[in-house]
Amino acid sequence: MATSEKVERTTSAGLPAPGTYEVDTFHTSVAFVSRYAMLSKVRGRFGVFSGTLHIDPDPSRSWADVEIDASSIDTNMEMRDNHLRSGDFLDLENHPTMRYRSNGLETTGDRNFRLNGDLTIRGTTRPVALDVEYEGESVGLRGERRIGFTATGEIDREAFGITWNQALETGGVLVGKTVKIELDVQAVYKDEG
Repeated sequence: MATSEKVERTTSAGLPAPGTYEVDTFHTSVAFVSRYAMLSKVRGRFGVFSGTLHIDPDPSRSWADVEIDASSIDTNMEMRDNHLRSGDFLDLENHPTMRYRSNGLETTGDRNFRLNGDLTIRGTTRPVALDVEYEGESVGLRGERRIGFTATGEIDREAFGITWNQALETGGVLVGKTVKIELDVQAVYKDEG
């Protein structure tokens, strides 16, 4: 069995070679974490999404555009997932997709960046910044160029109109307000774009 070959092609800004890259959905994770019942955290993910990344020689002109099928939410509990799909949370009947479109990339370290953009959930768009680390480039099993990034951020779900909650007898609420975003992204080079 062949293995992928690790290569390093980075620009002086610490980014991969310029061009357009398509997100590889089989090797990418779009996940989130939220506080539950004031005691623990619920982890979930979205299984259906697509995206394009464009790396520009001028890092500030690089961008990302990602669309997520909100119905693909999975927290490993069907009853909870169905509630999250309802009008109390994601409101799939009226808003079947979520979208993130970046509008600026700032260099914050050798291979670290801040991606600024707009996230749309339930028809509400708010600015969201992601802290991004470029993990490197490799050649895949079919000779294709692949790049990898990790990214994290957080949102206030209430800012997107997701305000449902339930008071607990012991104090506090059932669902936390803050949702942490955790992305592991692999993308495949498409063209010089």
